[in-house]
Amino acid sequence: MKSNIEAFRDYLELEKKYSVHTVTAYLNDVFSFKEFNGVNFEQEGIEGVNYGQIRSWIVSLVDEGVSNVSVNRKMSSLKAFYRFLLKTRQIEVNPMLKHKALKTPKIIQIPFSEKELTDLLLKVGDPCGFEEVRDRLIVDLFYATGIRRAELIHLMKCNVDLSSGLLKVLGKRNKERIVPILPIIAGQMKLYLQERTLIEKVVDEDYFFISGKGLKLSESFVYRLINSYFSKVSEKVKKSPHVLRHTFATHLLNNGADLNSVKELLGHSSLASTQVYTHNSLAELKKVYANAHPRNKQ
Repeated sequence: MKSNIEAFRDYLELEKKYSVHTVTAYLNDVFSFKEFNGVNFEQEGIEGVNYGQIRSWIVSLVDEGVSNVSVNRKMSSLKAFYRFLLKTRQIEVNPMLKHKALKTPKIIQIPFSEKELTDLLLKVGDPCGFEEVRDRLIVDLFYATGIRRAELIHLMKCNVDLSSGLLKVLGKRNKERIVPILPIIAGQMKLYLQERTLIEKVVDEDYFFISGKGLKLSESFVYRLINSYFSKVSEKVKKSPHVLRHTFATHLLNNGADLNSVKELLGHSSLASTQVYTHNSLAELKKVYANAHPRNKQ
């Protein structure tokens, strides 16, 4: 007979369809609490715990120097576990019911400027050969579509419609969305596909982006690629695919795109997630206002 944690894993994988990475993170958090509870409260299982025990774990984590952000993530895992136990009638009362997340500082992502993007494209020049064409396309596709790193890596050839200028992207929780691409990006993708035919052996044939050995790209490779490219033109501490996604959203808002449209392009489930990108667009708006208003010139 399966344990509740094993059943929870199946629930996350089969019903919620979470990624392997997400499922592993959830289970690690649940197992960590189970271990803490066993040592400190001498309980083998964690089905019958009370919030006081969970609170003790929170205090212990904070004392160890774990950040509030990380603690909140662990509590989200526990919430999901106990919601599952309640749903499957393994418990009658959810011990996380009255839990409130710890306060965390607002982290403002600093996007790349339009000048940095222009400088980069001028510095890189025209790509030549499979790897250069692929790498340049990856940079441009991130900036032109705002897709996530995992979405780019798992983009399938069959979901790229160059004639219509559309991509079918598989986002978080396996939610599909259609993302438009600019004609210039479609042209780059055609060039990439031509270069790709020169690869002698393609192992991961179904994936759009592959390595020189014909394999699906890794997350670390894509991160290093973006970091390397933008190190040439930017002194920002963080240079990652996510910063490019943030840049995409900020530049759209700065140039008049409405929030709902950006929300759909990013694949956010709620408008609240998209609103974090408005900080820099508001700053830009204030600058334009200050420069343009007649009263400010007196």
